[in-house]
Amino acid sequence: MAKFVYKMQNILEIKYKLETQAKIAYAEANNRLNDELLKLQCIYDDISKYEDEIRELNSGTLDVRRLRWCHEAIEIKKIDAEKQKKAVDKARKGVELARIKLNEVMVDRKTHEKLREKAFEDFKVEIAEEEKKEVDELNSLYGGGIATGLGNQIYQWQGEQDTVLQLTAFTE
Repeated sequence: MAKFVYKMQNILEIKYKLETQAKIAYAEANNRLNDELLKLQCIYDDISKYEDEIRELNSGTLDVRRLRWCHEAIEIKKIDAEKQKKAVDKARKGVELARIKLNEVMVDRKTHEKLREKAFEDFKVEIAEEEKKEVDELNSLYGGGIATGLGNQIYQWQGEQDTVLQLTAFTE
């Protein structure tokens, strides 16, 4: 019974590992982006709180110090928001780069898988040819006989001398 051995199986295994690493890197980049977006949302929430506080201070007794402090805090938070927007853009670029890298690695792995499938198909054809050659040799040795079987699974040959031969198919 012939056994299929892919000569570049170790390369295919490396491609699987590289793909796993690229998936992890993509997930980490996505998590960084989500963290940066969350930080930006917190800054906007703080700005909203300070604006609400200013409205309350304007409707009640005026506390000039507290009012000035809230306005300064809003300005600082707006500066922080601009910095955070840049961090979000950087994280988005990181996600895009990780996605491109993952796509390249996946294409490379799929290419090697197709090469393996092609090699296996060639192997099956080669085995079928060898089995056909053996059956033909037996036919020429023992005369015309009856060959039975399903595809390339089991061949039984019965010739003049009641000789029975079984050839078993290959496995992957």
